[in-house]
Amino acid sequence: MILLPAIDLYEKKAVRLYRGDYRQMTVYDDDPTAVAGAFFRAGAEYVHIVDLEGAKNGTTPNFDLVQDVARGSGLRVEVGGGIRSEETIRKYLDAGVFRVILGTAAANDPAFLKRMVQTYGGSIAVGVDLSGGFVAVKGWTETSGLNGEAFCRRLEEIGVQTVICTDISRDGAMRGANRDLYQTLVRMFSMNFIASGGVSSLDDIRALKALGLYGAIVGKAYYTGAIDLKQAIEAAE
Repeated sequence: MILLPAIDLYEKKAVRLYRGDYRQMTVYDDDPTAVAGAFFRAGAEYVHIVDLEGAKNGTTPNFDLVQDVARGSGLRVEVGGGIRSEETIRKYLDAGVFRVILGTAAANDPAFLKRMVQTYGGSIAVGVDLSGGFVAVKGWTETSGLNGEAFCRRLEEIGVQTVICTDISRDGAMRGANRDLYQTLVRMFSMNFIASGGVSSLDDIRALKALGLYGAIVGKAYYTGAIDLKQAIEAAE
């Protein structure tokens, strides 16, 4: 299983939200590139980056910062937040990002998603962000009305290879990953699932690996010191 430490960007800073609430934001570092460097030195191969401003309004205000990490950190970058056009996808891939995550665009425009998967293959992942079993969009500020399992079924039919699934109720809450959710998804679908939200201990990581998850994202637990990144990477491997 791969481990992806996370950097959430807001106004060029590394921040974390509590359960996706922009009003409950903690700034952890003014220099996200330094954070990426620390990830690399700890043995990480990947980094999961979310542009929180872009997620809300469909823009890329932190693009230059993402490009700097992609080209200079030594990490393989996957990025999400505000990616709602082919032009933006190409822009990120040309900048050195290896995988882009579609969220709102995937939920609202299946035809667009299908075209992008046909064109870019495994470079396209989809974020399935769940609130009460339904898919949230626009930086988790709205619920789409799409049932999570039905949405995943659609993604599999389209040919999506990788899904980042977040239980919003646990994101930043340090309550542990929703293991039952991920066990159900792994059993039902053949896509590669990355667990996000609530991963807060080495036990979480070992359990997710045992369930057959492709990857797990570590966010707040790293920033608060609850998880040692080097140990977490070793547990995932």
